Amino acid sequence: MTENAQTPSAPNSELPTQYAPAEVEGKLYERWVERGYFTADPASEKPPYTIVIPPPNVTGSLHLGHAFQHTLMDALTRRKRMQGYEALWLPGMDHAGIATQNKVEQQLAEEGKSRHDLGREEFVERVWQWKEEYGGKILGQMRRLGDGVDWSRERFTMDEGLSKAVQTIFKKLYDDELIYRAERIINWCPRCLTAISDIEVEYQEDAGELVSIKYGEGEDTLVVATTRAETMLGDTAIAVHPDDERYKHLVGKLIKLPLTDRSIPVVADTHVDPEFGTGCVKVTPAHDPNDFAIGQRHGLPNMTIMDEHGVITVHGPFLGLDRFEARSAVVGALREQGRIVAEKRPYLHSVGHCSRCRTTIEPRLSLQWWVKVETLAKAAGDAVRDGRVAIHPQEMEKRYFDWVDNLNDWCISRQLWWGHRIPVWYGPDGEVVCVGPDDEVPTGEGWTQDTDVLDTWFSSGLWPFSTLGWPQKTPDLAKFYSTDVLVTGHDIIFFWVARMMMFGLYAMDGEVPFKTIALTGLVRDERGKKMSKSFGNVVDPLDWMDKYGSDAVRFTLAKGANPGTDVPIGEDWVQASRNFANKIWNATRFALMNGATVEGELPAPEEMSATDRWILSRLNKTVSQVDSYYEDFQFSKLSEALYHFAWDEVFDWYVELSKTTFFAGGEGAKVSGRVLGEVLDTTLRLLHPVVPFVTETLWTTLTGGESLVVAEWPKDSGFRDDAAEAEIENLQAVVTEVRRFRADQGLQPGQKVPARLDLAGTPLAAHEAAIRQLLRLQPEGDSFSATATLPVAGATVALDLSGTIDVAAERKRLSKDLAAAEKEKQQAEAKLANAAFIAKAPDNVVDKIKGRLAKAEADIARLTAQLDALPAA
Repeated sequence: MTENAQTPSAPNSELPTQYAPAEVEGKLYERWVERGYFTADPASEKPPYTIVIPPPNVTGSLHLGHAFQHTLMDALTRRKRMQGYEALWLPGMDHAGIATQNKVEQQLAEEGKSRHDLGREEFVERVWQWKEEYGGKILGQMRRLGDGVDWSRERFTMDEGLSKAVQTIFKKLYDDELIYRAERIINWCPRCLTAISDIEVEYQEDAGELVSIKYGEGEDTLVVATTRAETMLGDTAIAVHPDDERYKHLVGKLIKLPLTDRSIPVVADTHVDPEFGTGCVKVTPAHDPNDFAIGQRHGLPNMTIMDEHGVITVHGPFLGLDRFEARSAVVGALREQGRIVAEKRPYLHSVGHCSRCRTTIEPRLSLQWWVKVETLAKAAGDAVRDGRVAIHPQEMEKRYFDWVDNLNDWCISRQLWWGHRIPVWYGPDGEVVCVGPDDEVPTGEGWTQDTDVLDTWFSSGLWPFSTLGWPQKTPDLAKFYSTDVLVTGHDIIFFWVARMMMFGLYAMDGEVPFKTIALTGLVRDERGKKMSKSFGNVVDPLDWMDKYGSDAVRFTLAKGANPGTDVPIGEDWVQASRNFANKIWNATRFALMNGATVEGELPAPEEMSATDRWILSRLNKTVSQVDSYYEDFQFSKLSEALYHFAWDEVFDWYVELSKTTFFAGGEGAKVSGRVLGEVLDTTLRLLHPVVPFVTETLWTTLTGGESLVVAEWPKDSGFRDDAAEAEIENLQAVVTEVRRFRADQGLQPGQKVPARLDLAGTPLAAHEAAIRQLLRLQPEGDSFSATATLPVAGATVALDLSGTIDVAAERKRLSKDLAAAEKEKQQAEAKLANAAFIAKAPDNVVDKIKGRLAKAEADIARLTAQLDALPAA
């Protein structure tokens, strides 16, 4: 609990009868921005807390994955700001090289033009125009969600400062011989006409063909199987395992390559699995990464058989055919020569597709620029191993190490026009000059700049420090680097997280780019299915925001956020979160109407009722619990804790128990009003980082304070009252048991029943009025005759149900349920007594059976008590 951090104005007890998010959220957000609440000050003496937003694509719109991660980042920064940190959440966008260029090329195609009609310079200018007109839609949507980002520091990976950072680090890497140019196998998109990164390749099961082909003649015959028969035109060897006795006599020999006038060698290589298929592998070094590696080991020639469009370039009958046309033609020609041993169609296998245009990816040998990653990757691994960077959840460390410890050199060049152009110039006599941002560009006849641009991930890999002003030594860089937390999906730990680690450690002299990596899962539909347009289950979060409010969407996402695991979400859950916001609203409105206040000191414990002391004790435990969950990135648990404390303990129990006190008036009502004000004040502060809009509206009305955004985060005062907690727990047990009994008897919730409460000698005696009110129990009259007696928590409740139930029918129903519970108990006990079963069954199965046994025993006790409580027939 906290004192109010601001000098409050007079609180306003007037609230509309209903909460209307659409009338509140937009105005509140603009007020927060105008007042500069989200603008960080590098000159502040407060400790820094920094998160840089994973930059969304400039072409993108807000999807549920964005909304999910942004909710978590916003909650973290809002809480730290309330805790007194100089919190910076830095926004920005990625230039999205391929996606953005495709957008503009599509626009040009509608005009009957291509980028080549414009030329490079004019095309790039056209892309900038598109960006200004259509790009950045997501930034407005982030405002709808309530993102508390520092808009004054918004960055773009192609802005002047970040472009300088890209050129600086390229030059530094080049000078340190960590960047080189070489021919390697890359992922090539014949539609986008560029190399693409592994993350931009999406694999799916395609129905292709598996063809087994006979190479050689007579005793020198080998059979290989392939799904890409056309690539045999570029085979330069057949590989077998060196220990495979079947083929040892052929190693080193030349065999005839069908459909060509070439002969190729048989080589022995340990990459081949002798147990798979025939144990023979065709080697096409220019069109397969594994084959390229074999070729490097054996000095094989690289024979490129396709151009950048996927068209066959080998002279002969297949020249000019598309790769898929050539596949059928090659198989047909082989069949005519009797070279086909077996054919399988359809043959389901995993095939890579361009994530942008869905074109089948072609592995292709190409001259590209590469980053030599060995030393960079080792540094990135060491930073986690020695504890400078923590990964949450910790079990994700293994995946991270598996990646960085086995990282191949990174292809960083792309055959595009939109992006950071590679700062290398070629001279007329073979000169190669890498130019830094402050260097003179070579001039004179014959000098040309490299035509490729850098992979988008190259510039986004600099994001944690380039956005703060690097390579200049800026006040922002000095104050806010290293950043504190990176919140991102576990699916890009390899492609983005590892690159930021490598570049951050390299550029910042070993200082880590972030202290913690908090990995999230992926958002799925309510059945756990991946959201996809083809499945028809994609949800626009803006539709839910329009219907239920941004707080409801945020709270639903936070409640599902278990570290590293996927998040199922459905509209019913968002509706439930909207109901929670309404519950907070209605309860606060009731409290204000009945004297809840934050004015004055909190009364001394001895002046309070047990109910007051109970709720304050539970409040402090909740503060401590929520803090613990935040430090461990347990958003689901902290949201559940706040939900159950607010709804169950504050609204359903404390407010209801206090009604008799409020209605009675007097000093007790004043004390409870101050306690209720304190509880609501603290609860709204705790909820604010996750549900900022409704809490801001209610808190400023309750307290008269300026804004929750800059209010103080609650602290656990240390107040505990175990006796009061035990007393109210007993009261809850009585109320719960009687309510359950009433429901079992078929009584309506509002139906009044005569009752005698034997509470003498127990702390519950002081709560008789509240118990009677909660349970709709009338005082016993002269004709009272107990037909049911319920002993619970040291008290006895006798009820007169005369004429309200069919005793015989109720006894029959309860007896049937009791028999079923006893049968369930016997079955569970039998399984648990079976030593052979216990030895083999997984722990979770055994635990489930133990749970069934415990439930059956509880049901037996409850049903027996209900039968005993029935009047005699």
